[in-house]
Parts: sequence; structure tokens; C-alpha cells
Amino acid sequence: MQNGETKYLSEFYHLPEFKTLEGYKKNGGYIQLEKALKMQPQAIIDEVKNSGLRGRGGAGFSTGMKWGFLPKNNEPRFLLCNADEGEPGTFKDRMMMEKAPHQLIEGMLISAFAINSKKSYIYIRGEYRYSTDTLMTAIQEAYKAGYLGKNIMGSGFDHDMDIYRGAGAYICGEETGMISSLEGLKGQPKLKPPFPAVQGYLKKPTIVNNVETLAAVKYVIRDGASGYRKYGTEKSAGTKLFSLSGNVNKPGNYEVPLGYPLKDMIYELGGGIKNGRKLKAVIPGGSSAPVMTVDEVEKATLDYECLAQLERC
Repeated sequence: MQNGETKYLSEFYHLPEFKTLEGYKKNGGYIQLEKALKMQPQAIIDEVKNSGLRGRGGAGFSTGMKWGFLPKNNEPRFLLCNADEGEPGTFKDRMMMEKAPHQLIEGMLISAFAINSKKSYIYIRGEYRYSTDTLMTAIQEAYKAGYLGKNIMGSGFDHDMDIYRGAGAYICGEETGMISSLEGLKGQPKLKPPFPAVQGYLKKPTIVNNVETLAAVKYVIRDGASGYRKYGTEKSAGTKLFSLSGNVNKPGNYEVPLGYPLKDMIYELGGGIKNGRKLKAVIPGGSSAPVMTVDEVEKATLDYECLAQLERC
């Protein structure tokens, strides 16, 4: 724990060299990929499911359960990383991609191996030019080192990864809208069912996960389901990166265990309201989220259940 935070995924984000392959490997990079490639794919899926890891893009659906919806056949399937991050006031995925691109790549490779995907795309917000450049450099490094391409680490597993830049459309943050855009169509949501796991990109089975979700997969493999569950609550396991913005003294990204008190995020980590003014309201999520009153903030904790149903806090 540093300065009130629990730096789990973000442990090495303060090191400039962590975004390079050499710096990443110096701090344990790609060790978990090697471990995962020696596991059975179903064992990885089960570990992720048992860890309680839920989607970090907002919906909070069980990651392992989502992977389990894929058809049990040899049909080609795709892994898509949703890095569109179009919600106002949200910038944690951008930080992750710029400070730890190989962390995302390793998490994606482990995930791709688990679901038997030979091709993945990172769909990134068009305005994130620096993030795109950083990721592209990291992907090139990974190819040269043999972490991408044919016969990865001598395992017989092949995987290719590419980047697709969006064009600033907010709706493409929704998974089927993103798939439409990736297919070269108008970026608008598709009717469900069929769900992407059954019929997604190019009408093939597809898994869509957020940047933070995929990066966290590495730590589930490193620490196991029980180790990952040491943080968070029973139903909201692990840590979470939160973007704090607005009229606070110390805006920024903070990593804390799920279940962390919202008022502590504002007053302890965020340094309180600017100029000593009183808190009036908080928008806890995206532009469609309801505004929280001061009384609600007092009892709110940062986990999926509490924010969905404040009366149960």
C-alpha cells in the first residue's frame, strides 16, 4: 500500500522503463505467459472464473463466465480489447496503455490462449495518439522477442495482434457498436441475441474485454484465484483503478480494493474539495449515471453491488 492506495496492477507504473520490453521483463514481465502456456486452457478459464474478476469497463459481468459462453468447437474466434474509453472524466485505460503496454499484451496473450484465439485487436480511441504509438512500439517489441507470432515461446500457440483506431464515436464503447466499426460498418449497436461470444466480429465467436480486465488476468495467473480474492469484497473481487476528476485538490487515477469508501476516495486520496468548499454532488460513472447526493456519498462504497443499489450499503 502506498499513500493510501493498493498498487497491485499499478505497482511499477512510476518507472518510466516499465513501458519498454526490457524494463517490463526486469519486473516480472512475461513470466505469467510462460506459466499459462503450460496450463490447460480450461484451467485458465476456471481460475479466472473462480477469482471473481468482473468486467472493468462498467458492466461488471464475470470475465470467466463470459469466456465460458464460447461454443465448444474449433471455429475461429477473436479477442477484442475495448480501449475506446469515451466516458467523460475517465482516463485510467489511457494511463495503463501508456505506462504498461506490455502488461496489457501479456494479459491479452494469456486470455487468447485460454479461449483458443489466434487473432486479437485493440480498438483504441482515435484521440489517444500517444497511447496508440506506445502500444504499437510494444507490439513490435513483442513480435521481435517471440511473444507474438508463430509458436510463441515454443508452445505451438500462434497469435497475431493489431490495433484499430476509432474515430471519436462515443457509441463504439458499447461492444457491438465497436464490432460494427471494426467490420468497417457504421458504428452502431447490433441486436442481441446473438451475443458476441456466439456470433460477433465477422459473425465469428468473439470475446470483448476492457483494458483493465485483460491486464488483470496476468495477476490471476500469478497469484491464483484465492490470491486475487485477498483484495476487494466477496462479490466484487480484486482492486480497481478509478479516475477522479472535478473540483478536487488532487485529481488523478487511484488504485484501491473494490469496496473502498467513496468519501475516502474524495477526501483522503483526492485531498478534498478545492478551496475548502462543501461537497454538493458526485457523478459516480459515465454520462448516463445518476447524480449522487451528499448523503449517498457518505455511505457509498466503490463496488458493483453498492453503487447499483445504494440502499443495500
